[in-house]
Amino acid sequence: MTQPAARQPVTFAEYVELERTSEIKHQLVDDELFDMSGGTPEHAALILSVGSSLKNQLRGRPCRPFSSELRVRAGDLTTYPDCSVVCGPLERDPQDSSTILNPTLLVEVLSDSTEAFDRGRKFEQYRRIPSLREYVLVRQDEPHIEVYTREAQGWVLREAGRGEKIGLASIGCELDVDSVYEGVFETPG
Repeated sequence: MTQPAARQPVTFAEYVELERTSEIKHQLVDDELFDMSGGTPEHAALILSVGSSLKNQLRGRPCRPFSSELRVRAGDLTTYPDCSVVCGPLERDPQDSSTILNPTLLVEVLSDSTEAFDRGRKFEQYRRIPSLREYVLVRQDEPHIEVYTREAQGWVLREAGRGEKIGLASIGCELDVDSVYEGVFETPG
């Protein structure tokens, strides 16, 4: 995670107002703002690949995928997941209609600077979302996808690598690892 953008505590209402006029996105963690700076070409390609795969598979169904432009509030965290899926109507935050509260599935593409936060504090806050059924982590340094699924006994991890597919039971889809990573590590030419 990047360094804080502001040192003084920021309320959710102040954060929302800042986001309306800011040229860069921020996440709010425990009343503290953090810049969300741009990622690598691999990061951007993986977000698009996962989002496109989910959009194609969900066509005509009651679940909708969203890009990283959609803000999600979870406990003491307000952020922009790399991809999110909502099944059924959107539940909007009462203080800000552009922030949702009910994702079914969230995707984060890991980077060196965010991996510890994505696996730790962010996942801790995401687990507080009653509607959340799956959390997907996509590595950008090698073809590898992790899916955490909420089950009666807690969160269960499944993993897939090259030549494998991994199901997303919460939305009735699957990710083909080879397809998701197709062309990601190649230089166009």
